[in-house]
Amino acid sequence: MKFRDYYEVMGVQRTASQDEIKRAYRKLARKYHPDVSKEPDAEAKFKELQEANEVLKDTEKRAAYDQLGQNWRAGQEFRPPPDWARNFSAGRASGGGRRSRPGPSAGTGADFSDFFSELFGDGGPFTHGGRATGGRAGGFSAPGQDHVARVEIDLEDAFRGAQRMIELSTTEMTPDGDVVVKPRSLRVTIPAGVTNGQRIRLAGQGGPGIGGGPAGDLYLEIALKPHRLFEVDGRDVTTTLPVAPWEAALGETVSVPTLGGPVDMKLPAGASSGQKLRLRGRGLPGTTPGDEYVLLRIVMPPDSPRMRQLFEQMKSEIPFDPRGSS
Repeated sequence: MKFRDYYEVMGVQRTASQDEIKRAYRKLARKYHPDVSKEPDAEAKFKELQEANEVLKDTEKRAAYDQLGQNWRAGQEFRPPPDWARNFSAGRASGGGRRSRPGPSAGTGADFSDFFSELFGDGGPFTHGGRATGGRAGGFSAPGQDHVARVEIDLEDAFRGAQRMIELSTTEMTPDGDVVVKPRSLRVTIPAGVTNGQRIRLAGQGGPGIGGGPAGDLYLEIALKPHRLFEVDGRDVTTTLPVAPWEAALGETVSVPTLGGPVDMKLPAGASSGQKLRLRGRGLPGTTPGDEYVLLRIVMPPDSPRMRQLFEQMKSEIPFDPRGSS
């Protein structure tokens, strides 16, 4: 019996994450599915792929395979040690002695290799009640492709939530192997508190499955449109607030725009231009709501004789050198 390198079959490293294994399987399943592939050895490749995925998608099977196979290479003559699965005994059938190797139609692994049947077939520690889970008998199936669609929304919609009708162009593969583009419309709900770059998962709204396989998922990637008043950083927002010199000097109460509407804020007496104040919880909503930062910008009134008179009086009566401490 030859050792099988399932990582090599999937085209991934031994350190690959479960998400990487899932993506690799979906990509290769579309390439080698016998219903659509023009590869001469598509059916054999697809069976190898299903077998590798059957092991690597299951964390316990993968752990046992990694422990067993770290010193073996694909194609080497191989026999598993009698106690190779001693640390992975869930569901082991009772009774002593070495089990016989399942035949080509026994349990899961009906279309899989002797290598798989020896390690993971009927009666082994991974069958959980006499049969392991596996591919459909009598046919091939593969999940559909995940799709990503970028959706631009206003900051107000991110704050309050909204419903949007989006237009998508999706690609599908015909049974003849041709790729066609199909338009479709989809009404989606944007939850309150979404942030720039966040992805919203719509299960089953991606590409259709092959051979009865499940549809892929659709991920909406949120892009916030620029706003005339606010800059966004995660859930926090920043706005620049013009204030008069006397409002800053006297610590007046001023109206500040927020995503939820204007609120009153008392300035600290002697506030300076460029000073940043915080309105807690006035940013985008969430488990921990964001804050709003108010950047003060002191604005001079229009020039007039009276204004000049007042500033001349201040100049003569108030000893102040703004550059004295520099």
